[in-house]
Amino acid sequence: MIIEKFRRDHTPAALPGRDEENIPVVVVQMLTDPGVARFYQHLLEVLGAPVRRTARKHDLEAQALSILKRVGTKVLIIDELHNILAGTSPAQREFLNLLRFLGNELRIPVVGAGTRDAYIAIRTDPQLENRFHPIILPVWEEGDELSRLIQSFVATFPLRKPSFLNSAELQRWVLARTGGTIGEIAALLRSAAVAAVEGGEEAINQRSLQLMKYRGPAERRRLTEKLLT
Repeated sequence: MIIEKFRRDHTPAALPGRDEENIPVVVVQMLTDPGVARFYQHLLEVLGAPVRRTARKHDLEAQALSILKRVGTKVLIIDELHNILAGTSPAQREFLNLLRFLGNELRIPVVGAGTRDAYIAIRTDPQLENRFHPIILPVWEEGDELSRLIQSFVATFPLRKPSFLNSAELQRWVLARTGGTIGEIAALLRSAAVAAVEGGEEAINQRSLQLMKYRGPAERRRLTEKLLT
């Protein structure tokens, strides 16, 4: 969500009659198969460029770099960077070399986003570790910011009655169920909104929270472990 908002905020509107597209922020997702050729193919697809599946890695690289420079890319963001670890050790090393090469060749910031494993992968290369400065996103905590977050989600739901979710007790309950991550908080509130509509409440309240079908990370983990034993 943060990446997408950053991309939207820094993408200018298309100008009528202008042939050359300006793409200052390019966001590409790291594939589960962390091969360099596949990465370049996917990057070209994101850029809207024609891709020949039989093209050699060198040709794909030259094409991708040429387009990135032509469209004025200022920041390259690679999401799900932790997928690097899905590859073999040689494949991981090759992709880490690619990250260094892209930064040197394009002379722009390369941003990696992912889980803790993304940082672990970067740490295996001392030169890359010096280039990537980790920023850790903390989980949400009880307070006014959490209250505003909850209300911002609720405001987007088509409920006919107001939902009052500002109490400290409710915040603690939401944090305990979700683990404090924004994705889980959004999932819980969406599930509660569905229960509110289906149950005729038309507002997120104690009853709709009880009727919702949401399972938090800890609940899902316990259920999975129970099924596996």
